[in-house]
Amino acid sequence: MKSRLLPKSPAFGVVGLALVAGYFLICGSPGGVNRRVAGLHREDSSSVASLDTLLTLPSSCLIQVDIASMNLLCAEALPGPGGFDLNACLARLDEMAARVRAETGRHAYRFQKNPAEYENSEGFFRMVMLAVVLAEDFGVRYAPGKMGTVAAARADDGFFADARYVFLHGLVRGDVQSPRSKVQSRSLPAPLAPPALALGTCSSLPVLQVAVGRRLGYPLKLVTTKGHLFVRWDDAHEGFNIEAAGQGVNRFSDDYYRHWPLEITPAEEATEGYLKSLTPPEELAVFLSIRGMCLREAGRLPEAAKAFAAAAQFAPACRGYQVMLASLRAREQRPLQAALELHRRP
Repeated sequence: MKSRLLPKSPAFGVVGLALVAGYFLICGSPGGVNRRVAGLHREDSSSVASLDTLLTLPSSCLIQVDIASMNLLCAEALPGPGGFDLNACLARLDEMAARVRAETGRHAYRFQKNPAEYENSEGFFRMVMLAVVLAEDFGVRYAPGKMGTVAAARADDGFFADARYVFLHGLVRGDVQSPRSKVQSRSLPAPLAPPALALGTCSSLPVLQVAVGRRLGYPLKLVTTKGHLFVRWDDAHEGFNIEAAGQGVNRFSDDYYRHWPLEITPAEEATEGYLKSLTPPEELAVFLSIRGMCLREAGRLPEAAKAFAAAAQFAPACRGYQVMLASLRAREQRPLQAALELHRRP
């Protein structure tokens, strides 16, 4: 484990059944990074303006859809106070990326002066800066009320009761004022007011890092393990995992995630697709499964089943989505079966 700049929190937030079921230089042009990682930048979202439209796209087209757009569209009409504006959220993510780019350039001397402090990895340095800027300039935090333990986790624990804590919109529009940012950019105007706290969980914080990082051309992927999402820097030059759900910047091996937050067996790793970098269709499936869990928690079982059916379509190799879909359909049938049984009584 490697942690930098921010203290690590030992607590974690349980995602729950949704997840059970060419080298560049620091001082170089950002454009060079984007050219090296083709296909990971944000596309125009105007042609994909609704979840229904998104779900009609062939899987082969999803690589051209911004991961943030996919995530936000899956949060349409979910439980939680207020709605959100898709384009405003995407603009906020662009603002975050611009500040991360500026601060990374401004602090490049740290890596140049002592690369060993960052494991001699420019990628790790960039991820440290990304996490620090999100925390200090934009108030990104793990939602305190959503922290838990394996022993306390259960299907009806309220983790999915408010979609703001499990989707990106809760991280790009905060509601609580935080102390003034300590990290300021010399090339961008300082915030006019202290940033609002942007509270999320292990369902949304890794997605935020990937969404912002891809805007900078970083080769970031989402990865699942049982009950958890994490981030992977994944290209031909180096690969490492980043734990995005704590208060620090931590690197863990794949083997670590075979035992945390929950034990996984080799069979589960194979049938659920754990510990592998997700493809865009598989990322969408994860977001649909989280949508399904929010709907399930709200008692909207037919809609939850529809979400898991779509998840299973985009990630057919993941057994967990099929299991949850079958469970939801069985629950839908219980009232009908009870009514029929009552009708049959003399």
